[in-house]
Amino acid sequence: MEEKFRLETIDIYVNEDHRFGTDAVLLADFAAPYPSETVCDLCTGCGIIPLFFCKNRPPKRVYGVELQKEAVNLFKRSVKENKLEDKVFPIEADLTDLKALAEHIPRGSVDTVTVNPPYYKENSGKTKLSQAQRIARHEIACSLRQVTEAADFLLKYGGTLKMCHLPERLAEIFYLMQERNIQPKKLTLVYNKEGEKPWLALVSGKKGGKAGLDVGKPLVMRNANGEYTKELLNIYGMDIENL
Repeated sequence: MEEKFRLETIDIYVNEDHRFGTDAVLLADFAAPYPSETVCDLCTGCGIIPLFFCKNRPPKRVYGVELQKEAVNLFKRSVKENKLEDKVFPIEADLTDLKALAEHIPRGSVDTVTVNPPYYKENSGKTKLSQAQRIARHEIACSLRQVTEAADFLLKYGGTLKMCHLPERLAEIFYLMQERNIQPKKLTLVYNKEGEKPWLALVSGKKGGKAGLDVGKPLVMRNANGEYTKELLNIYGMDIENL
């Protein structure tokens, strides 16, 4: 069953298998491209991140690459609904096939690559999921290494890769980024509540960049009373005084 979700000025179509979570919204806010940039979002699903970019100051061009046809169709519907056909380009493609990917996006032509990739190894994490959900959450169709390879393939020299992932996989993420000459430059840890362990890592790396990691101020989603913080509400475009 399809639903239409309203995020400020943007309408986004989702269904049971292809939805989006807070992690995608946080990544979109973290990545925030300039209007002059060409952007590509890998593993885009229903297209939440490219669509989020178009709320206020959209980039010059933004691609969204997704393997699953049903998700791409939802994305295309959202693009048409919001009249963004001249800015946002849904692409049904396998990011592990770089030759095929280049038929849609020229190699080395992208300023910023964003990705909310599958978090779990193939035989870990939740198992009671539909096949579509398993592909989105587990490394069945693509591995973390293949994601970084695709990002390297698309990025210009000096371009940035911006990713959200599990904190426990940060060592692997940094290793694979550096393997592709993408230097980790910025890290923000996200906490569901004050006093808890971080549940999400937001990472930015620069292709050809110099060594030097800036660990930013943590983002806390709920305060000690369990209420959403002002920082989170601002990201969603919600006025705390009207709640």
